[in-house]
Amino acid sequence: MNRKTIIVAGIGTDVGKTVVAAILTEALEADYWKPIQSGSLDHTDTDEVRSLVTNPKSVFHQEAYRLTQPLSPHAAAEIDGIEIELAKLHLPETDNTLVIELAGGIMVPLNKNELNINLLVKWQAPVLLVSQNYLGSINHSLLTAQVCRQMKIPVIGWVFNDQYLHYEEEIIQWSNFPRIATIPYSEEKDGIFINSQAAAISKHLNEFL
Repeated sequence: MNRKTIIVAGIGTDVGKTVVAAILTEALEADYWKPIQSGSLDHTDTDEVRSLVTNPKSVFHQEAYRLTQPLSPHAAAEIDGIEIELAKLHLPETDNTLVIELAGGIMVPLNKNELNINLLVKWQAPVLLVSQNYLGSINHSLLTAQVCRQMKIPVIGWVFNDQYLHYEEEIIQWSNFPRIATIPYSEEKDGIFINSQAAAISKHLNEFL
């Protein structure tokens, strides 16, 4: 296990994990890896992060599974006639810090017997949990935190994506996980935005990593 591996996990799908992963990759000048890509193979999350990161040090590693359908990994894999095997999900070789972005929420199935959470148990790397403001996000955030505690996942803390109002403080209080950063809402999530947020998060990362 690369001791510098950091996993970006979310409370669900489309909560901003890719943006957070790009910010973290830029802030740490880290490598990036998304083990499983479901759908959007013409412009993957790896492609998106690569387009947003400007430092010359980061390497963007090939996905282990590239699935054609924008579905839960287990369902997309079944359509493609393959089975995702955790034993084949080996971390890329690198001497650099590695940022890993999971597909979907932590309880998303990967096959008939295993979930994303099993990857977190397998790798035992520090995890950043991404939450986003929507009706039901408190419930989803606290359930995610509870499962991580039950499975003894080493959680660093929360990154809140977009404006959170009072929800942010409630999630911190009830989960007892700290806030690492709040990413403000922006219509333009481009390289300039990623760089500005990377500079902001860098000030706080050292005390948690």
